[in-house]
Amino acid sequence: MSITIKDIARILNVSHTTVSRALNNSPLISEDTKTKVRQVAQKHNYSPNVNARSLVLSKSHNIGLFFSTLQAGTSAGFFLESVRGVNEIIKDQYSLSVEGVDDFKEYSKISPRYFDGIILMSQSQEDDAFIKHVISQDIPFILLNRELENTLITTILADDRTGAYNATECLIKKGHKKIGIIEGKSEFKNTHRRKEGFLSALESNGINYIKKYSVNGYYDLDGGHTAMKQILSNQDYPTAMFCLNDDMAVGAMKAIYESGLKIPDDISIVGFDDNEYSAYLTPALTTVSRPIEQMCSKGARILLEKIESGDQNNTTIFLRTELKERDSVRNLN
Repeated sequence: MSITIKDIARILNVSHTTVSRALNNSPLISEDTKTKVRQVAQKHNYSPNVNARSLVLSKSHNIGLFFSTLQAGTSAGFFLESVRGVNEIIKDQYSLSVEGVDDFKEYSKISPRYFDGIILMSQSQEDDAFIKHVISQDIPFILLNRELENTLITTILADDRTGAYNATECLIKKGHKKIGIIEGKSEFKNTHRRKEGFLSALESNGINYIKKYSVNGYYDLDGGHTAMKQILSNQDYPTAMFCLNDDMAVGAMKAIYESGLKIPDDISIVGFDDNEYSAYLTPALTTVSRPIEQMCSKGARILLEKIESGDQNNTTIFLRTELKERDSVRNLN
């Protein structure tokens, strides 16, 4: 059996990415390391993987970062962090093409001719046909933001369910029992994960779920504003609201102020995502920090490894969320 890139990496105690780059004469690798790698490869009669080599020789030098949609439900902060996370990793080696899956009526241009690798920030099961096509084209692929059952691909996502649980429990520990929720788009997987965390926290703490305090806000400012106005139309309003993203939280805050109420004196607000502006609102928004940029940069690193080494190993990686407690929640205890 011939030696592999991973075998050479173990012998030299370096990563298989370093070995692959050294064998491909990458400028990112020192001449000393290249020499050591070549010596071990020659000594053990290393033969490169033909399929991996063919990918290298036919490079488009283009990485695709796809979102389920760029039209609605993808906030500016979410988009910016995603693009920044990927571009920071690939910018010296590849061009970045940013696209919306829903902008493609057919997938003829989704092929190795146009993309050396693809990262999908998936928000909906409507992406499944796109994912199936990418896999069929043997394009190195990373899925972000949602799990896909019964498919062997590398997936990286934030633990939204735990984040929502912790945010809701924060409200409960501060004495809130009448807690509402402004949900996101029903077709988005993270909507369901976050609501599951919310409901689980209520149940674990013996707090009733009040259906009339649950309204859809569609993940945008106007949606949050409209949803909160609907909740406030009933004089029996909640003491706290959990909004499934920060944009909806800001829309809800505007509706509360327009109604002559105060935050957090009359209604407490918690968001999700920890957008750049959240700490600068008045009051500063308590929210769940979700490592979008880290998720994307990690995905980009793994994608480059797949492209350069032909590595077919796949895994699922969960990244932790963190509750950021600020000034928008009142302690009723």
